[in-house]
Amino acid sequence: MSERQGRRGGGRAGRQAARAASQVLAAPVLERRLPPVEIIDEAGLAQIEENAETILAEVGVAFQDYPDALDLWRDAGADVDGQLVRFPRGMCRQIVTDNAPATYIQHARNPERSVSIGDNTTVFVPNYGSPFVTDLDQGRRYATLTDFENVVKLAYRLPHLHHSGGTVCEPVDVPVEVRHLDMVYAHLRYSDKPFMGSVTSAARAADSVELARIAFGGDLADRTVMTSLINASSPMRWDATMLGAATVYARANQASIISPFILAGAMSPVTVAGLCAQALAEALSGMAYLQLVRPGSPVVFGTFASSMSMATGAPTFGTPEAAQAIFVMAALARRCGVPFRSGGQLTASKAPDAQAAYESAQTLLPTVQAGVNFVLHAAGWLEGGLTLGYEKLIMDADQLGAMEVHARGVDLSDNGQAMEAFRTNTHGDHFLGNAHTLANFETAFWRSEIADNNSYEQWSEEGSLTAAQRANTRWKELLADYQPPPIDDAIDAELQDFMARRKSEIPNEQG
Repeated sequence: MSERQGRRGGGRAGRQAARAASQVLAAPVLERRLPPVEIIDEAGLAQIEENAETILAEVGVAFQDYPDALDLWRDAGADVDGQLVRFPRGMCRQIVTDNAPATYIQHARNPERSVSIGDNTTVFVPNYGSPFVTDLDQGRRYATLTDFENVVKLAYRLPHLHHSGGTVCEPVDVPVEVRHLDMVYAHLRYSDKPFMGSVTSAARAADSVELARIAFGGDLADRTVMTSLINASSPMRWDATMLGAATVYARANQASIISPFILAGAMSPVTVAGLCAQALAEALSGMAYLQLVRPGSPVVFGTFASSMSMATGAPTFGTPEAAQAIFVMAALARRCGVPFRSGGQLTASKAPDAQAAYESAQTLLPTVQAGVNFVLHAAGWLEGGLTLGYEKLIMDADQLGAMEVHARGVDLSDNGQAMEAFRTNTHGDHFLGNAHTLANFETAFWRSEIADNNSYEQWSEEGSLTAAQRANTRWKELLADYQPPPIDDAIDAELQDFMARRKSEIPNEQG
């Protein structure tokens, strides 16, 4: 026994360190073996699809202040009335199914971290868009570029986050007209995982493409290296900002998540079926438009759907209706033959407390069971998306590891069936000393890096720390030990030269 202990070395802390080191080599994407859960039958899904076609044909979708889109729709045979477009039944779906890829590869700067998006894969992506950050030491405050870089570094180090994300928080200490340059550069310099580009204008999307081109050696060679978020202005509108950015990305063969942003009761009817019909109509119109821009350009059918308090108007998260919408929309996306984005770990809580844990779990489990392919807001979300929590990021990422085990399903290999253990174990004896147990000791069960399973006495002796306090220690350790991925010095210099030039040009471009 002493010899075995000597090989492990370091006690509990040593074993945790060894597991953490092994996780650096974690799979770049989660491959699900569990079949997706279906909560509506064929007739129900067909009815929602029919309702979406009625919305497209009779109500229409506005393509605001973007004449090029109206020209493309007119040439394709749609009815264009001012900025309102009405579509012959089946038109948008046919364009999408005929052209959009069912799966695509998003190439990472490190090829070992490239991800396949679609089919049976799930990509976990961190928080997006929060203007505030919070931690146990400094509390809630406006996010800075240092916070942005910290989150990119943490996402790089957390093995169950497969993607670096996009606007992981808003660095409000950088002028809005140029902050996209610093954000994209941070993803390229401090991580080598896949990332998202800027979508707040067509010019910023073009800058993102150029920075990516430089980082990938001077020629993207038609590779898809960004997957970026394009939100509809629900209900039933696309604005010029989103259309402009999406058009730039499609022309460069970069992927866009075409994602209605709906709080039921405000931007859609209050019912799940009504919300799903509207989201399907909006997503189909956006995905089809990009196929007119460039046939075959990768798109992701996205939806951000949640409920709201009918008493106060405040957004609510972790509700059963939101979970139902995830299941239904995932099924509708599969019937369109394109990847699907939804879910995450969402909460209205202001702190990493019990409310945050419950609401996040009630979003994450449906996300995995529905078979979502691209999971934005998978870690760090607080306060309805207004705040990124450092501790919440760590706690959420821990749970993603549990979901990876859950989604892989039950092991039915010879080792998984464990028949040799039965044959070699004496009747009435425990299995702790069995050769099968010893061979599987380190990998037998998922182990949380944050939860405490010790006795009350040991927990008390170690400081009586809460999960949030343990997560606080963990994110500081990860940042203290961070080492950046390699990047060619000449490429880094070219990236910085491009950023400096654009920062000098942009104020003049905007007058």
